[in-house]
Amino acid sequence: MQLPGHLPRATLIALVAFVTLLSTLLPATAFAADRGAWAPNTQYTVGDIASYGGKAYDCRQSHFSLVGWEPPNVLALWLERTGNPPPDTQAPSTPPSLTSTAKTFDSVSLSWGTSTDNVGVTGYEVFTNGGAAASASTSGATSVTVTGLAENTTYTFTVKARDAAGNRSSASTAHSVTTSPRPANDTVAPSTPANLASAGVSSSSVSLSWGASTDNVGVTGYEVFVNGGASASATTAGATSVTVTGLAANTTYTFTVKARDAAGNRSTASNSISATTTGTQPVGNKILVGYWHNFDNGSTNIRLRDISAKFNVIQVAFAEPVGGAGSGNMAFTPYNSSVADFKADVALLKSQGRKVLISIGGANGTVHLDDAGARQNFVTTMQGLIDTYGFDGFDLDLEGSSLSLNGGDTDFRNPTTPRISNLIQATRQLLNQNGSGFILTMAPETAYVQGGMAAYGGPWGAYLPVIHALRDRLTYLHVQHYNTGTVTALDGRAYAQSTPDFHVAMAEMLLRGFPVGGNTSAMFPALRPDQILIGLPSSPQAAGGGYTTPANVHKALDYLLKGQSFGGTYVLRNTAGYPGFKGLMTWSINWDKFTNFEFSNSHRAYLDTYP
Repeated sequence: MQLPGHLPRATLIALVAFVTLLSTLLPATAFAADRGAWAPNTQYTVGDIASYGGKAYDCRQSHFSLVGWEPPNVLALWLERTGNPPPDTQAPSTPPSLTSTAKTFDSVSLSWGTSTDNVGVTGYEVFTNGGAAASASTSGATSVTVTGLAENTTYTFTVKARDAAGNRSSASTAHSVTTSPRPANDTVAPSTPANLASAGVSSSSVSLSWGASTDNVGVTGYEVFVNGGASASATTAGATSVTVTGLAANTTYTFTVKARDAAGNRSTASNSISATTTGTQPVGNKILVGYWHNFDNGSTNIRLRDISAKFNVIQVAFAEPVGGAGSGNMAFTPYNSSVADFKADVALLKSQGRKVLISIGGANGTVHLDDAGARQNFVTTMQGLIDTYGFDGFDLDLEGSSLSLNGGDTDFRNPTTPRISNLIQATRQLLNQNGSGFILTMAPETAYVQGGMAAYGGPWGAYLPVIHALRDRLTYLHVQHYNTGTVTALDGRAYAQSTPDFHVAMAEMLLRGFPVGGNTSAMFPALRPDQILIGLPSSPQAAGGGYTTPANVHKALDYLLKGQSFGGTYVLRNTAGYPGFKGLMTWSINWDKFTNFEFSNSHRAYLDTYP
């Protein structure tokens, strides 16, 4: 929640309380549909559409707007539209320097320079002789081999870049290549590669080497097969070693190699060898929690079993409602995976000592349990998902209108709003059904938790009764320190996301407790340090705002964990810090891979310095 920072704290509390009350009193039908440009001092209701900064937003919570509550600043209130009008209409730049790097009688290898885009390039498409796209590459890959061509034939290629909104660049400069003639009368396959051996392992890779094959014309390369499946890696002629990457930690893999020649003949498979990657769970008792998303949003696809060993807890996102937000019927379907393969991946991660949870809701999965029927449907269908996939627990990532306090619901210790009391009961029932080792986590937005100090009503503080009622079984609470406006802290100052001050101030509110709605007789009690993590975007692309550089995150953690000040504005109430503070959460594992594991590598190394 963003508040005008120059006002006295008492005035802020009174102002926000008035705004919240006004939001609950005004009829939901007072306004509707397209509201034009967003404006402050305006009543908005669920279903309204407002524009700001060239983008359109859907109202997620009825509220009275104030200066500083612009849609991109308060995503608890507004959700950027993905339909019409599209938020991104700018095409990427034209790919430069298209050229060929190799050719055979039936293939041409191409490379080109990178394109740029106002949001981000998601891939490239290669066109042959001006026709439809013949081949494509994923984001970041600026090379591809076009296969299935005719021998001794000239082909003309162009490349276009595309972004997540479907915009395509203009075509690159055309490049022509003539395939080689097919080697005459070559039906002889290369000899079998000899002496395949492992030359080294890491937690995510295996290096292999083998003896060279011979051929009556010439060996053009080798293909490496993993666990008997399709080719996982290849080498050019003359190279008799390769490092296979993207493997899971502490896992045994079986490898074979085949040689190939220019005529497409392949040798028989080499000897088979097995190698086990290193790494179990990270040392120390600080943890990394990561959300693995079950959809493609332009980041990257990653199989569950291939998640970095640096993550201790994996949140599978998301289980979503079917049959309407209020039905209580929850479902989950693995993306680009069979149910059997996904279950096997969950089991593999669990065998490595990691915890795999199913996360509920997310930004688009509105869930509200307004009556006993929806509550029972929720318990039944969630238990079915837990039993099917073997999840170790579940995560409440409820956003938008999933949780909102009704008018007159003023005591977080005794909630009267049905969708809140039903959620508490359903969660408690699932916890009891699955035993004491079953994990419960929550990932609320700041408005729903820390925002409850300045005002309590509607979305503000709506998670507090859920956290309070379940604190005895709550394993981890990792509030999203992103996609938020400024939030008032214990010192009465408003702090902005992406700063060390913000992370320290928001965390200490949960470690010390705070007055709900500014009422010192209604104190939200402190949680244990081992229950608290900070939620962060793993990359600038992962969230609308809130990305914090690793160096600034570590400044915040040094202060929180051991009281080592970085000289910021916020001053810890507990000057010695909180050594039991548990760690970090990120959205998301997929975006972390997209940025070459900046988040997991830097923060795992930092957290491992603590016992």
